[in-house]
Amino acid sequence: MAAKKKTVPKKAARPVDANALVAELKRNGSPQYKADMSARFGMVTSAPVFGVAVGTLRAIAKRTGYNHALAEELWATGIHDARMLATMIDDPADVTPAQMERWVKDMDNWGIVDTACFHYWDRSPHAFAKIEKWSKSKDEFVKRAAFALLASCALHKQGTDEQMLRGLELIEREARDPRNFVKKAANWALRAIGGKKSPKLRAAARELAEQLASSDDATERWNGKDAMRAFAKGDK
Repeated sequence: MAAKKKTVPKKAARPVDANALVAELKRNGSPQYKADMSARFGMVTSAPVFGVAVGTLRAIAKRTGYNHALAEELWATGIHDARMLATMIDDPADVTPAQMERWVKDMDNWGIVDTACFHYWDRSPHAFAKIEKWSKSKDEFVKRAAFALLASCALHKQGTDEQMLRGLELIEREARDPRNFVKKAANWALRAIGGKKSPKLRAAARELAEQLASSDDATERWNGKDAMRAFAKGDK
């Protein structure tokens, strides 16, 4: 899961060159962090990687400010670190459905998926349409994006109770998907919705967790029992 979101200035204060940013990322790369990405964090990607720590990326993003055109340039480099930075500086007001489709198809690890969802896709007016569409995807990371985005919307108070209830329906429908990055995102979304202040959502999420926990399917049981443990812990 992504860490707590940082504040980014509304707009870039001055022009920034994409090549200069890529060079800065390269200078800040760490072979150890690059190795840890896969060995410790399970972030395996086929893209070129410098190994820039997330804290460093956030600092660069804060300095750079929102810049949609620059974000697109950074994404086009195909470099993992540059794409991570792109998700931190793109303005949710400028993102389009077509762009979201292009970017999500390039994603091949949970880190880039969760960062995009948690940092700015959840504030896009297109979020719930993409949750609905991507939840049916056969691609593991596109489907993860659906539930990571649902979790991010719940955590950041985006969306109505009705949209969240629909999200629970999607979780129930897909709770048997055993793929690691899908089931963990669906579970994250279930726990996030169940942790909201709305009594209706809390009750509905807990009811779904209990239903899943008693399933004869191992993945559904895992989803339900893990969520029930989280709810019980949060209620103490």
